Amino acid sequence: MAEAPQPNRSALIGDLADVLPRARPIGDRATRIGGIAYDSRLVGPGDLFAALPGADADGHAYAADAARRGAAALLVERPLDLPVPQVLVPDSRAALAAIAAAFFGHPSREIDVVGVTGTDGKTTTSYLIDGLLRAAGRRTGMVGTVAVRIGDDVTDHATRQTTPESVDIQRYLRAMVDAGAGWATLEATSHGLAMHRLDGITFGIAAVTNVTHEHLDFHGTVEAYRRAKSVLFARVGESGGTAVVNVDDPGAEAMLGVADGATIIRYGASGRDTEVRAIDVVADARGSRFRIETSGWGAAAVDLPLIGDFNVANALCATAVALAAGVDLPTIASALRTPPAIPGRMSTVAAGQPFSVVIDYAHTPDALTKVLTLLRGLHPEGRLIVVFGSAGERDLEKRPRQGGVAARLADYAVITTEDPRNEDAGEIVDQIAAGAVGAGAREGDRFDRIVDRREAIRRAFAAARPGDCVLLAGKGHERSIIWGREKRPWDEAGVATELLSELGYGVGGSDR
Repeated sequence: MAEAPQPNRSALIGDLADVLPRARPIGDRATRIGGIAYDSRLVGPGDLFAALPGADADGHAYAADAARRGAAALLVERPLDLPVPQVLVPDSRAALAAIAAAFFGHPSREIDVVGVTGTDGKTTTSYLIDGLLRAAGRRTGMVGTVAVRIGDDVTDHATRQTTPESVDIQRYLRAMVDAGAGWATLEATSHGLAMHRLDGITFGIAAVTNVTHEHLDFHGTVEAYRRAKSVLFARVGESGGTAVVNVDDPGAEAMLGVADGATIIRYGASGRDTEVRAIDVVADARGSRFRIETSGWGAAAVDLPLIGDFNVANALCATAVALAAGVDLPTIASALRTPPAIPGRMSTVAAGQPFSVVIDYAHTPDALTKVLTLLRGLHPEGRLIVVFGSAGERDLEKRPRQGGVAARLADYAVITTEDPRNEDAGEIVDQIAAGAVGAGAREGDRFDRIVDRREAIRRAFAAARPGDCVLLAGKGHERSIIWGREKRPWDEAGVATELLSELGYGVGGSDR
């Protein structure tokens, strides 16, 4: 996790407990804390340690270690036999969010916050929003899958939590305020919303890209997944903010039903009734040209150097947010001509090889469908080869669906590892392969199974012919592959470059 500057703050544990309606303080209420931590290894003298229950471990088991490291107080769901003041609560995650907001002085009340949710496109859209705001002269902050921005300071986001824990979010927001930022863009995942990480944040604008099939391992049903995302829009409605909604996507459009009280900005390219729309779209291998028409903000021609209809939709979403933030349309159109680089999103590796190599984070059936369809159109004379896997301890239902997508849309697939975690990597590959077989693909002809990702990429490159396109999907910007609890270093672009070099191609670099 990127570290925000630590503000010099302190509070009495009794005062923090008072913000929780169902809290029961145990011990000295006058105990002063100077920080908050939920990882016992990061506890410093005088900190409050929050014991959070998790899927793999229960923070209560580490409370004694936190006390040994100097924790001044504990936030717990059950009393612990430790000589440290405790705040007993029914839900330590929900309580942590409220306490963190109070401890850091409710920074979201001092900065305009944009929340971006959706199954796919959150990162690209967040980068575009941040770029448009900065083009208008705004000082910004951003927290998401790839990086954390605090003013002009950008740090890679090393964890796999797109939406960090509530105390980290509040710390980042306070650091943004202290750095003079007036706007913050946060990627709001369904996990983050359901697990209270975004409680206590005042959102002025909420935007949704799409809501398709993902994270059913956690939510159980698509309906529950949608309900989790809808929390963001209900909160924006309650605060009288603005809801930006993609009406071309049924799951996203459903958010309109919970945004009562919000100003609504609909966007799309389907010709439906919208406030922000794209017309006369012309797309090719270098990007998209189109005209943005709006209801009340004018019209402008846009030359967007990002390929794919989905990036037109992402640009429309960012445009709608920027308009809601008071940015004029000419500034938006100009800034979209030179968008910021977005790591791991449709980036290319060029080493002089006679076939294309594209790296993209696509890891859902819908995202894989969109990217493969796009690349097929850009390489009509060549074959389409894809290397991909599926994450362990995540949505099982999507695995055969991904295999089916590859079988229908690619000429050849190498099914491999993504992040097996504590699952058997070979079994995950087998589940994906079953979907490919079910869609009519034959192993050894249309696909192969290779668990080792490096070897899988090597096989794909060996199979590629001049004019073909090889898509490396699922890892994107990520810098590790998770095996068990171990994060093994991984650099998709670096590995691709090394393997191309083995084939005798000189390094020409990589770009967006």
